[in-house]
Amino acid sequence: MRRTMIAAGTLVLALAGNAEGQEAAAETDEVGQLDEILVTDGLTPIEQEKSGRAFTVITGKQLEQNQIRYVADALRLVPGFSVSRSGSFGGFTQVRVRGAEANQLLVMVDGVDVGETSSGEFDFGSLVADDIDRIEILRGPQSTFWGANALAGVVNIITKRGERNDSQGSARSEIGTDGTWLGGVSLSGGGENFDAAFAGVFRNTGGFNISDYGTEKDGDRNATLNGRFAADLSPTLTVDGTLRYVDRKSDVDPQDYSWGSPTYGEVIDGPDSTATQEFFGSLGATHVSFDGALTQKMRFAGSDAHREDFSGGLTTWNDGNRYNGTYQASYSFDTSAMLDAKHQLTGGYEWEQETFAPSHLSETFKRNTNSFVGEYRGEFLDRFDLNAGVRYDINDRFGDATTYSLSGAWRVTPATRLHSSVGTGVTSPTFFEQFGYVPDNFVGNPDLVPEESLGWDVGIEQGFFGGALVTDVTYFNQDLSNEIALVYGGPPTYPSTPINRSGKSKREGVEVAATVNLFNGFTAAATYTYTSSSEQADAGGPRLTEVRRPEHSGSLAAAYVFHEKRARVFGELVYNGTMEDFDYRGTLPSRVALPAYAVVNLGGSFRFTDHIEAYGRVDNLFDEDYEEVFGYNTQGRTAFFGLRGTF
Repeated sequence: MRRTMIAAGTLVLALAGNAEGQEAAAETDEVGQLDEILVTDGLTPIEQEKSGRAFTVITGKQLEQNQIRYVADALRLVPGFSVSRSGSFGGFTQVRVRGAEANQLLVMVDGVDVGETSSGEFDFGSLVADDIDRIEILRGPQSTFWGANALAGVVNIITKRGERNDSQGSARSEIGTDGTWLGGVSLSGGGENFDAAFAGVFRNTGGFNISDYGTEKDGDRNATLNGRFAADLSPTLTVDGTLRYVDRKSDVDPQDYSWGSPTYGEVIDGPDSTATQEFFGSLGATHVSFDGALTQKMRFAGSDAHREDFSGGLTTWNDGNRYNGTYQASYSFDTSAMLDAKHQLTGGYEWEQETFAPSHLSETFKRNTNSFVGEYRGEFLDRFDLNAGVRYDINDRFGDATTYSLSGAWRVTPATRLHSSVGTGVTSPTFFEQFGYVPDNFVGNPDLVPEESLGWDVGIEQGFFGGALVTDVTYFNQDLSNEIALVYGGPPTYPSTPINRSGKSKREGVEVAATVNLFNGFTAAATYTYTSSSEQADAGGPRLTEVRRPEHSGSLAAAYVFHEKRARVFGELVYNGTMEDFDYRGTLPSRVALPAYAVVNLGGSFRFTDHIEAYGRVDNLFDEDYEEVFGYNTQGRTAFFGLRGTF
C-alpha cells in the first residue's frame, strides 16, 4: 500500500508540473444557475453559499469526464462517506455516512425514494452513473424535511432534462476486461413550453470469482431506462413527471452455514444469483401566483421493487411498494426596513404507504405515515442565512415522532463562510427486521421501535488566492438511541434476532475538503475524514467500534487538459484506513480487522471532433489486494475503453 501511495503522489505531481490548459475533474462546473442551487436543502431550493448544512455537489460533467460507471465510486471521493462492495462491480454495495448504518442514508432519484422497503436501504450496486445532471449530498440529520431513513444524510440523484427549443442526442459503446460491455443512448429536447429527455444504458460484466474456493466467475447484468418531462400549461402552471426502470441480475457466492462443514462461515462457490426489477415514477404540478410570492406544489410518487433469489432454482422472493403524496405552499416576502430581510414560510402535508410481501408468508405487511411539516427561511443584511423546520409524523405501526432542524450560514467575507446545523432524525425498523425469516438463521422482531438521533456540525469554508484554493473543515457529532442490533440464540443453530439497544451509540469526527484550480489546465481535489463511531451493547455496557467504518479515510484527485482542450488525463487515489468487520467462521460472530488499502485509478479522453470522443479508464492500477467486506475478494486491475458520439 505504501508503494501505491508513493506512486499516486508521483502521478499527481507529474500532472501538476505539466499543466497548461483549463477544466478539471474537481472544479465546480459553470454551466448555468442550476448548478449553483441546492435543491435538496429543505423544502425549497436555496443558493449553495446560503446553506448552513454540510453538502457536496457532484456534477454530471465530472462523472462523464472521470468515466465513473457507478455512483458508489463517485461517493468514495466525498468526505464522510465509506463504501463497502461485496465482490465485483454491480455486487451488493452499501454506503455509510459519518459512521451511520446504510439504511440511515436516504437515497432518491429525481426526488423519489429508491430504497427497498424490505431492507430500508438502497443497494448502490444497481446505480449506474448514466444520464445524471448532478448529485446533491447532504450530511447530518435530514428527517425533518425528508422523513424516516434520512437520519444521517441524503443523496439525491437528479437526472438530465431536455433543453427547450433544441434537440440533441448521444450514443456510446465500450468494452473492457472481465468481458465487460456497455452501450448507452440518450435523446432530449423540447419546444417553447415543454422539454423531455430519455436515456437507456445496458452494462454486462463477466466478473471474477469473489470466493477463495472454486473457479466460477460472478458477474452482473444491468439495464436501466430513465425518462422525464416538464410542460407549461400556462404562464403560472407547470406539470412534470419522471419514470425509471431497472432490470438487474447479479451473481453471488453464499456463505457456508452447514454445521460441521470445514468451510463453515466462509464465502464458497455456488450457482447463486439475485434478480431485481425496480420501477419508479412521479407526477407533479407547480403553480405560482401573486407575482411569484406564493408557490404551491403537489406530487405523487410510486415505486415497486421485486427481488428473487436463486440457488440452482428460485429459493425466495419478496415484493415491496411505496406510495407517496405531498402538498406544500411557500410564501415569500421582504422586510427591507428591518435588517434588509427576506423571508419565506412553507407548510406542507405528506402521506406515505409502504408494503412488503415475503415469499415465506401469505400475508402482505403494510404501514402508513401522515406527516405535517413547516419551514422558515430568512436572509438578513445579505450576509446571514437561517433555515428552520419542524415535522410531526403519525405512523400507524409506531408511536408518533417529532423532529426538528436548524441551520445557518454567515458570509463573513467573499472568501470566508461559516456554516452550522443541528437536527434530529428517525429511522423506522425495516420490514425484514420486523417480519423476516431465514430457517435456522434469522427470526424477525415485530416489537422493534424506531431509532432516534440528535446531531450537529459546525464548519468554515475559506478561499485563498482569489478562489484558486478553497478549503472546508467541518466537525460533526451525532448520537443514536434505540439502535437496532442482532442477538443470538442457543444451540444447535444459534439463530439471530434484532433488538433495540438501551444505550447510546456515539459518532463524531472531522471532514476536510480542498479544491485547487490554477486556471492553467491543472485542477485537484483532496478530502480527509476522521470518524469515531462506536456502538453500545447496553446502558453502561462496553463500547465497540462500528464495523465497516474506517477511522481514517481520504482521497486525492487531479486532472490536466491540454492540446487545445481536446485531450484530458486524470488520476485518483482512494485511501481507506483499517476497519473492523464480522468473522462468521466461529459458533458466534467475532471481530476481525481489515487492513488499510489505497487504490489508484487513471484515465483520459480525446476529442477527435466536436461530436466524437474516445475515452478510457483503468481501475486499481497497481492491482492492490484488499477487502471491503470480510471473506469477499475485491476487484483487481480492470480497464475499459469506449467511443462516445453526439448529434
